[in-house]
Amino acid sequence: MAQAPLYVFWDNSNIYIPAQTVAGPKEPFANLKALRIHFENLVTLVRAGRRIAKGIVVGSVPPDLQDVWGRLKEIGMEVELFERGEGSGREQGVDQCLQVHMLRTLVDEPPAIAVLLTGDGKGYEDGVGFYADLERMYRKGWGIEVYSWSIACKPKLRKWAESAGVYVPLEDYYESITFLEGRRPAKSLTKRKHPIAKVKLMT
Repeated sequence: MAQAPLYVFWDNSNIYIPAQTVAGPKEPFANLKALRIHFENLVTLVRAGRRIAKGIVVGSVPPDLQDVWGRLKEIGMEVELFERGEGSGREQGVDQCLQVHMLRTLVDEPPAIAVLLTGDGKGYEDGVGFYADLERMYRKGWGIEVYSWSIACKPKLRKWAESAGVYVPLEDYYESITFLEGRRPAKSLTKRKHPIAKVKLMT
């Protein structure tokens, strides 16, 4: 029986920013401004030999990140970018954009595997946010996988993902999914396989 395809929903900031915190004690003498996510290895980790039907990455648009977005497009991800708030400097609309893609996928596609790369569980108590939308997908038969840095993942989101589907702590793959530009390359991914989710219901 063929494996169900993956639909990947990726919040770039919630993967990149906590990686710097994880890097601190691991590489105490490094310039953490040189830390980068090794996108190819991260996608390989998520894919785990399966087919990605669609991948969406959302982020913000400082000019110096153009190379980053280009690398993501090269490995088959669709990228949607938003301007930061003029006054606050904070991201605007990123979470909502990713949620729209999640809900459109829920409506338009038969149950498959929903993969979320983030740690953000905010808004759950009000029925909004990534966590609430994952629950909606799960109730409709979707398999669920969450990839996140454990130090940044909301405890309720992690606990739910572990019980309803699969939770993968990115700390376990730190040296393979990050590198220090000009100093440390990313290591090859370990052969250890993480669990993968299954579709509950195919329609």
